[in-house]
Amino acid sequence: MADATSSSPSRSPANAELALPRSDVESQLSSLLYDLSHRVQAAMEDMLKMINEIDQNSSDVMDDIKNCMDFALERKRTLDEEKEHYQKAAYTVISMLNNQFAEG
Repeated sequence: MADATSSSPSRSPANAELALPRSDVESQLSSLLYDLSHRVQAAMEDMLKMINEIDQNSSDVMDDIKNCMDFALERKRTLDEEKEHYQKAAYTVISMLNNQFAEG
């Protein structure tokens, strides 16, 4: 008569190598979860660093844009003042020429 343990599928030599005690499986799962949680935490910390860098760079870019806008507005004011000055000078010259032709 054949031995009951050798004919049982769960007790075959191939399955015996794969079968681990429950405590070993739980220990391995616990270890995997612990490792995974540390990797996720490290990834989140790296992403937080990148977010902070992006925020800082964004803030720097916004400051640069504001400075450029301020410079452009100041330059526009200067150009408008120069334009007004040249227009006044041109009108003065035209008026002088008109008075000379009217007299002569």
